[in-house]
Amino acid sequence: MAVTEPAQAAEPADRPPADGPAADRPTVAHEGILRRQSLRESAARTYARSLPIVPVRARGLTIEGADGRRYLDCLSGAGTLALGHNHPVVLEAIKKVIDSGAPLHVLDLATPVKDAFTTELFATLPRGLADDARVQFCGPAGTDAVEAALKLVRTATGRSGLLAFTGAYHGMTAGALEASGGAPDVGVTRLPYPYDYRCPFGTGGEHGAELSARWTANLLDDPKGGVPRPAGMILEPVQGEGGVIPAPDSWLRRMREITADRSIPLIVDEVQTGVGRTGTFWAVEHSGIVPDVMVMSKAIGGSLPLAVIVYRAELDAWQPGAHAGTFRGNQLAMAAGAATLAFVRENALADRARMLGARMLGRLRQLAAAHPVIGDVRGRGLMLGVELVDREGNPGHVPAPATAEPRTPGPVPAAPASPALAAAVQQECLRRGLIVEVGGRHSAVVRLLPPLTLTDEQAEAVLDRLADALAAAERSPYRAGRTRAPLDTYSQEPAGTTC
Repeated sequence: MAVTEPAQAAEPADRPPADGPAADRPTVAHEGILRRQSLRESAARTYARSLPIVPVRARGLTIEGADGRRYLDCLSGAGTLALGHNHPVVLEAIKKVIDSGAPLHVLDLATPVKDAFTTELFATLPRGLADDARVQFCGPAGTDAVEAALKLVRTATGRSGLLAFTGAYHGMTAGALEASGGAPDVGVTRLPYPYDYRCPFGTGGEHGAELSARWTANLLDDPKGGVPRPAGMILEPVQGEGGVIPAPDSWLRRMREITADRSIPLIVDEVQTGVGRTGTFWAVEHSGIVPDVMVMSKAIGGSLPLAVIVYRAELDAWQPGAHAGTFRGNQLAMAAGAATLAFVRENALADRARMLGARMLGRLRQLAAAHPVIGDVRGRGLMLGVELVDREGNPGHVPAPATAEPRTPGPVPAAPASPALAAAVQQECLRRGLIVEVGGRHSAVVRLLPPLTLTDEQAEAVLDRLADALAAAERSPYRAGRTRAPLDTYSQEPAGTTC
């Protein structure tokens, strides 16, 4: 079986329908479904606002909408679809369970499917963790796995405090939100995450990362710092929703050193970075660190809901039922997940993501050289981000943070973020048959999360459409702040996305 999906030519998203009543029916159905969604679903819906499409078929990178239009999907279920849509090995694994007559719902009982998934998962873990690990199956979302991790370290240490980082995103439940950036009035100690382009210390580069590490160590060791020894530290090796910000490997090693020396469990959130996404099977492998707890979801379920934590056995101080959930035994997800993990491992798709991602990053840097509105291009593997800025002082843009001096040895001072331009680029991409996400601190980062099966030809098509969309967005009224960002057609509310 081919490792990557055959490239498929996507029809332009803005192609006009054929003439006649029969040709109009798909568009009418499409619009009716969107209209009913806006009337029935809550105001909390997100992606549907900025991506008004109705998927009816999908394969690999390509989605076909109810209106007959085709799109190249570089959102991939917010990073869930490591093998793209409906990969044959995933479909076959699901079909095998269904045809076998095996129970689909078993709570936390042992099954052959669960045993196979756990065996495959442990085969992928970093050395130093797999030989002495425990796994907890959680409710079927990454945010519940984060809750389990926080509960675990608090139980094991008898402490309650938590260290987290600016710009973090760990989920939407109460404890996960508390650890995420932007949470108000919480008992979490917030530490500076290395952000080269908008360095909080005004220096950037390795020096900025080292200052972040020193800040952390000094705060923990200062008897008057106001931070008692916490139950744990949680971090993302690449901040996704925070703007596609890879942590320097040296900084991750320093965080591991600081936490280990002070007996503070280190929790690494690999919900979006895991399963080959960043160019190694788990993102922590770039730095060589071994965390005490790893949080996993998204791609481990092979497109279906599944979430787990894997942790050192010495932390396993829970009583029976200390963390439970009705749907923690999702047999179809475990089968799909085992097939996905094995396919990524056996076909070296992490290496493929590393090499192809590096080429795409190089081309994005060429694009940045030709477009001053690109403030920064960054990423790791097939987790890429383009931060858009305003260099002309137009209204409606987010000011850059003040710095006393130009940053050295890092890059030139950051320009103001331009969320309006990012939204316009997203809409222009959609018109050209390309689905991308917008995220980052000020919603000014265009994000690419293609499947690991992306072909060279598909990668070029994605970048061609992005370049064309950027040029069109630069000419749009949104860039100058003369009008509002694109609206959800059916609700007339501002569009927005989140993981």
